[in-house]
Amino acid sequence: MTDTHKHAEWIVTVAIGDVALVLAVGTLFVLLARRVKQPAVIGEITAGICLGPSLLGLFPGDLPQRLFPTDVRPYLNVVAQIGLLLFMFIIGWEFDYASMKGRRRDVGTIWISAAALPVAMGMGLAVLLHGSNDVVNGKSVRMVDFALYLGIAMSIAAFPVLARIITDHRLQLTRVGTLALALAALDDILAWSMLAIVVALVTATGTGGFLGVLGWGAVYILVMLVIGRPLLAAVAAAHQRGHAYPKPCHASGTLCSAYVTSEIGLHAIFGAFVFGLVMPRGPQQEMFHNAAMVPLEHISKLLLPLFFVVSGLSVDLTAMTADGLIQMCVIICVAITGQLGGVLLPARVTAMSRHDSTILGLLMNTRGLTELVILHVGRSLALLSVELFTAMVMMALVTTGMTSPFLTMMLRRTKPHSEARCHRRPRPGSRTAERAESLLPPGTPTDRPARPAARPHLAAPRGRDAAPRGPRPRFGDTE
Repeated sequence: MTDTHKHAEWIVTVAIGDVALVLAVGTLFVLLARRVKQPAVIGEITAGICLGPSLLGLFPGDLPQRLFPTDVRPYLNVVAQIGLLLFMFIIGWEFDYASMKGRRRDVGTIWISAAALPVAMGMGLAVLLHGSNDVVNGKSVRMVDFALYLGIAMSIAAFPVLARIITDHRLQLTRVGTLALALAALDDILAWSMLAIVVALVTATGTGGFLGVLGWGAVYILVMLVIGRPLLAAVAAAHQRGHAYPKPCHASGTLCSAYVTSEIGLHAIFGAFVFGLVMPRGPQQEMFHNAAMVPLEHISKLLLPLFFVVSGLSVDLTAMTADGLIQMCVIICVAITGQLGGVLLPARVTAMSRHDSTILGLLMNTRGLTELVILHVGRSLALLSVELFTAMVMMALVTTGMTSPFLTMMLRRTKPHSEARCHRRPRPGSRTAERAESLLPPGTPTDRPARPAARPHLAAPRGRDAAPRGPRPRFGDTE
């Protein structure tokens, strides 16, 4: 056996052990996160950080390097990227256009400010941070790229975790809940569009190359809408008539779409997201659930913990200087202030109370795995140094983790006339529910099923960002 074959076998052996370690540690931290009533993504991000130099690096023997050798990391990254692409496909498929209907006036009034202020504050922050982040991996970072990127990173909201938190706190029928879902959906579309522009700016050569990347990207989206969507609808219709369904269709389509956008010059995640956006909606989506969605969710659930570890290996809290810690605190403050401030003033203009406006701002501060994907793209484009990447990951962790406890505290102080209280359903079996039932006329049935609160994939979303509380969703939460 040659040395090359021995080295290849060693890589396979170490990779298998690494996957087993990551899954075990990730499961443990998810359980711990649930114990403190936090989303699963909080536990998984923390697990990734702990397996990196931030915790294991404190012990003698260079444990991160021994457990995850340099020769093995590229292979782990490939597997992690497949899990990430499947996750982005599911996010695109679960995107619900109906969430913006019915409140277009309120959404339009609030969204302009809710999107503009975080982006503007992120760009302003870039002016302060560019001096210490002007060269990454020996590559010069242009100010315009850095400013646009930080603006995106500050404005993102994680739609999956947000939808689950809203459901867990029974806010899905309130004005606050529906507005938050619509704003998050619009924010994500804007962020992914701006990120595509940033990727084109960084990777393209000259103005002609930049316009070429954007042009080919627009052509690809048009092809997917004009040809891809009807073709997928035809596959769904054939399956509905009893024809055999090609189960690898969605996975292969996701990877092919990711390959095309990567070849165009955009990141592979855009292809996966676009393929999800053009998937059939309505009854056909329900029909495809068991055939496609569940298997892909299971695969994504198995592979995504590797993405957290790959990201965690780039997070090094031990290398943070005093200036870096100050920068991290400033970044967290700007992230929170931008989202809260961008929502509070326009929400008040739409006659929303200060209390409910604050709740809406808190909901918009959830970032979850979506923020980590944005940061991963920035790191791969050499826009973020290790220190700044660490600070941004901690910002995502803090802003996501603070949402549930602060929201619970705000709802306890909810005023009787607040919409957040008026439309919340009492928990079955609670004293409030018992009092309500005691006021009903004799013989009134009280065990009738409640009217569905929302479409199933909005009321109980799936994905890594899903919070641990609340009833098990109809379609099967991956966490």
